[in-house]
This record gives sequence, C-alpha cells and structure tokens, in this order.
Amino acid sequence: MSEQQIPQRNNEGFLEDAWAWTPEVAEVIASEDGIELSGNHWEIIEFLRGFYKQHEVSPPSNRLFVKAVKEAFGEEKGNSIYLMQLFPGTPAKTACRIAGLPRPTNCL
Repeated sequence: MSEQQIPQRNNEGFLEDAWAWTPEVAEVIASEDGIELSGNHWEIIEFLRGFYKQHEVSPPSNRLFVKAVKEAFGEEKGNSIYLMQLFPGTPAKTACRIAGLPRPTNCL
C-alpha cells in the first residue's frame, strides 16, 4: 500500500474517517512510527476498534486507556510500561492513530 492509498488524515496523522481503516493502513501508519506490528500490537488494536465501535469514542486519556486494557486483558498487559513498549510516546495516542481512531480527547 502506498502513501497515496491511505485514507485522508489530519495534520497529526489520524484518519478523518475511522471506518476507512484497514489492517494494511495500520501497517503503513505503524511503519511511519518505526513500529513493526506483532500479535501483541494487534490484540490492543482490535480491542481499541471494538471499544470505539461500542462507545463511539476513543479512550479519552492514557490513564483510562490503561484501565480499559487492564479490565480486558489483566494486570500483565494493563499497565503503562507494557503499553509504552508497544506504542512509544503516548500509548493511547499512538495506538489510536494506528487503529484508525480519532485522537483521544485528553492526550497531549
């Protein structure tokens, strides 16, 4: 997939339309961040896509993102260190961008 085939994004790299997302789009966005997606990444991405489908919002902050992951997958994956290793920077923001979701409202 080339850069031209990626659905329209805003100035921060978030998709304008969350429903235009595909796994191939996720691979391209992740590679821009130097991330090679593994099964652990996909588990979180699929969780976020399901969260968005159910609530029609991204987790609003990193703290709530970590809490939601902890409730879904347990203590081992629901912690900041694990999520920062998968999604460097601000995990909620990075993961939501790769998952094709809107920017979390309270992330810097």
